[in-house]
Amino acid sequence: MSILTVHVAAALVAIVTGIAAMLTHKGPGRHPRVGRWYLGALLVVFATACVLAGFRWPTDLPLVLVGGIGVAAALYGFVFRQLHRPGDVPHIVAMGVSYIAMLTAFYVDNGPHLPVWQLLPAWTFWVLPSVVGVPLVIRAALRRKRSTTAPV
Repeated sequence: MSILTVHVAAALVAIVTGIAAMLTHKGPGRHPRVGRWYLGALLVVFATACVLAGFRWPTDLPLVLVGGIGVAAALYGFVFRQLHRPGDVPHIVAMGVSYIAMLTAFYVDNGPHLPVWQLLPAWTFWVLPSVVGVPLVIRAALRRKRSTTAPV
């Protein structure tokens, strides 16, 4: 099995488990289990991306940096929950940032080769995941903050 095959397979697992973690009921059970699969897949994606970047160095340096931000955010979000810190907003924001970073790296690298996306200017691949993702992360964080804030 080639490194590219492992990279693509792990990326697909990360995309699916990331969405599943966003959509499942929060709390013990399915959400943390799917979240651990997401984190594991994301770590494999980043490790294989670092190896693959060696073939197109230094062109892929920005992708490695975006991937590093994504992994750092996901690790922060995971550790935050493991330490049982109060509040869910830092976890939501960190995991959301990691997902946005993963999609950004994907679109920057593959967007010019995708149907319809190939019609867009190159800068949009850097911006669109954040334009769509950041408002969704903010909405989720605000909803969670409101639902956990006790009335006075």
